[in-house]
Amino acid sequence: MSLPLPTSLSPSKVSSFKDCALAFRFSAIDRLPEPPSPWAAKGTLVHRALELLFWEEEPGHRTLDAALAKLARARDEILGGDEFGTLGLSTEEEGEFVDDAELLVRNYFELEDPNEVRVIGTELRLEVPLGTLTLRGIIDRLELDDDGELVVTDYKTGKAPWAAQEQSRLGGVHFYAFLCEQLLGRRPARVQLLHLREPIAISTVPSAQSVRGLEVRARAIWSAVELACERDDFRPRPSRLCDFCAYKEYCPAWGGDPARIPTRDDAPPAQAEREAMPMPA
Repeated sequence: MSLPLPTSLSPSKVSSFKDCALAFRFSAIDRLPEPPSPWAAKGTLVHRALELLFWEEEPGHRTLDAALAKLARARDEILGGDEFGTLGLSTEEEGEFVDDAELLVRNYFELEDPNEVRVIGTELRLEVPLGTLTLRGIIDRLELDDDGELVVTDYKTGKAPWAAQEQSRLGGVHFYAFLCEQLLGRRPARVQLLHLREPIAISTVPSAQSVRGLEVRARAIWSAVELACERDDFRPRPSRLCDFCAYKEYCPAWGGDPARIPTRDDAPPAQAEREAMPMPA
């Protein structure tokens, strides 16, 4: 029995398919909901605080105190909202959670001066058709450098990758460079990951070759997804990522049974995807 194709691919979905095809199926095709997680909420909280800093404060006024005030406001929005309001954090856990988010915001100021950033967009939702495939992603921040060229910035609140993982992590940002080139007609001069935990910045210059390579890889992944859907053949790939997986009760690698999956009509809507949301390192 064949399965329906997902509607699109995003950087996180590409990564999910490569990490574990069965988890990809549960998320992108069966659309099983994932319970809210503290690390996801923390990523959303910090992203929101920085977004408010850039749009509500003019250059010259983007100070650490201003950023911490935005974080306090974002805390009420995020932890009191529908998506993360059911985290069930104790008073002590919430205090530690907010303290760590504050540390990440403080670390951001060690990486750059926000007063020098010429921001032109944040949380930009972009999508591009590619044959039968739609590529979709959310850019954390799009800005102009001193020469008027585009720069794509992605905030990361998890641990920075090892040297061997660095290029694979940059693959997601090359994905955004491809979206910019297709929609805006300009390839970004630079793409960067700001890892707020360490803090360190990882930057690269996208080339015609790297963007073309992204397109080729996206088409190859999509072909693999199409074949897996046609054959109903999505296999688990056990790894340390299983520790954070919400689908163990359905996964045969963990004694689960895919037959227990609710029908698409019965299943609640999947949690909204946020591309800048970090995976636990």
